[in-house]
Amino acid sequence: MLPATRHTVLLIEADTSLRRLIALGLQYRGMRVIETSSPTNLPSIDIEAQAPSLVVLDIDGKAGSDHSLLSLAQANPYLATMPMIVLAWECLVSVGTAQVSPQTQVTCLTKPFDARTLHATIEQFFEKAVEQEVAATQAQELLLMSRAESSTPSIWPLVTAAGLLLAFIGLMIQITITALGLLIVIVALLWWTLGSKTDQRPQPIGMGNS
Repeated sequence: MLPATRHTVLLIEADTSLRRLIALGLQYRGMRVIETSSPTNLPSIDIEAQAPSLVVLDIDGKAGSDHSLLSLAQANPYLATMPMIVLAWECLVSVGTAQVSPQTQVTCLTKPFDARTLHATIEQFFEKAVEQEVAATQAQELLLMSRAESSTPSIWPLVTAAGLLLAFIGLMIQITITALGLLIVIVALLWWTLGSKTDQRPQPIGMGNS
């Protein structure tokens, strides 16, 4: 039985009885199933509510396997990006119980197979998808944490700027005090020089009594 989180499977099966049987088995295991009879007859799907993440496609008909059904499904832009489990008497890939084609994301189950094999294959797919999603989330969190750590501003540039500001202020104070001292010296020298010349100015000769 799957956990509480429900996954959605798009089941494409032409045989009504077999379609209901597969759907009931998947629903019993906690999955949501969207049923249709053909890749060209897709029901309206509320993507925002619950979009399917896996397609189960039976390509067998009354006259043997109809491989064109798989081509029709993969030609559909909505289904082209979804992984598919193909049910067929003859698989398009190497012979085996479950063969995977990474290029087309197709897993083929050869008939006859036990229903538990189909259920286990679907559950393994969803478990792997959850693990990949968790791994991607953790990787994204680590990336965000590393970016946050690297973008944390350092206090040392501020300390350096404060030191330069103090040095500049000290230098300006020193220059100001030096200039003020020189100004006092110049004023004092001028006052001293002009005062001495005023004291040495000759006195006028007074007129005597006649």
